[in-house]
Amino acid sequence: MPQISQRGTEMPSSPIRKLAPLAAQAKKEGVKVYHLNIGQPDLPTPQQALDALKDIDRKTLEYSPSEGYPFLREKLAAYYHKVGLKDITENDIIVTSGGSEALLFAFFSCMNPGDEMIMVEPGYANYISFAATAGVKVVSITSKIEDGFALPSMEAFEQAITPRTKAILLCNPNNPTGYVYSAAELEQLRQLVLKYDLYLIADEVYREFTYGAEPSISAMSLGIPENVILVDSVSKRYSECGIRIGMLVTHNRQVYQTVMKFAQARLSPPLLGQIVAAASIEGTEAYSKECYEEYKARRDFFIKGLNEIPGVFSPMPNGAFYTVANLPVEDAEDFCKWCLTDFRLDGETFMVAPAAGFYRHPEMGRHQVRMAYVLKKEDLARCLVLLREALKAYNAR
Repeated sequence: MPQISQRGTEMPSSPIRKLAPLAAQAKKEGVKVYHLNIGQPDLPTPQQALDALKDIDRKTLEYSPSEGYPFLREKLAAYYHKVGLKDITENDIIVTSGGSEALLFAFFSCMNPGDEMIMVEPGYANYISFAATAGVKVVSITSKIEDGFALPSMEAFEQAITPRTKAILLCNPNNPTGYVYSAAELEQLRQLVLKYDLYLIADEVYREFTYGAEPSISAMSLGIPENVILVDSVSKRYSECGIRIGMLVTHNRQVYQTVMKFAQARLSPPLLGQIVAAASIEGTEAYSKECYEEYKARRDFFIKGLNEIPGVFSPMPNGAFYTVANLPVEDAEDFCKWCLTDFRLDGETFMVAPAAGFYRHPEMGRHQVRMAYVLKKEDLARCLVLLREALKAYNAR
């Protein structure tokens, strides 16, 4: 039998989706499964975006320019101006097939196989998968739940830097922890990036969802334009995960031109997705405000409820719509599986993501899960009941 590639063998499974077959089997048996495992917003896409999709009147669904249509990039530039990034132009933007492709293009363009990239753990699990695809070694620095997942010390970063270090990857607001990095923390990173002449790859797809007194600060505003590569997406902002429209933004012309080579090689980003995304940007201020207020209310309700369950601890996330919580179990992954295969309460159960997959060192997340509060409050309330009862039953076995 032919052998699978080493790259394929080493590619990690998604902690977010790898238990999906168990959930599918439970549903097949008639069980209702509440999904807290994945950041799929349940809020509606803006009506004007849906209308734009229905009103498409084209005889040919053609390739777009590899960097994306000018009409979309111009609207994206205007959006960035509104959020304070006034020096971004349409010529700094390459439209990608989701933020995922933007990350891959950044890795391919800025690092060679064997180079190293530093990221904070727990971190978005697919970062590790994308790095594996690019042959990049991930060096992780651990943030701690007892510190609310604040940025680790600069000493920890400096200890991790080697001659092969080429980049720092930061998600702000953070997935999976919901942490929002402060101006002081970002200034420390800025100085580090300059000191070692590194790239700062900044994933800011959750910019719209920042619940503290201060807004999230973009890496594009740090005054290091040659070092920063911004990764962004419309998926969460407009509840449009399925149209697969993201973007890579940089002032670094060499990086831009290199990314364009990869963009040309894959031909073009999705045509229909670009039309929908362009229709979403203008005139959706009221929509965005409603989404923000809904997620903030869900956060306040859900985190309070989690911390009222005996043995459960979740810090208060100030951004995105995720939290990583400690559970009073020996093996959170086994608990997650058991909830799908064995636990039922009035014909219902729930699905969360074991947090070990968000760490390079899985033991760090052995007692933790990531939960996405992307369901309406009534469903979140039911999930809290299910979690409380599941923990009782699991630990009483």
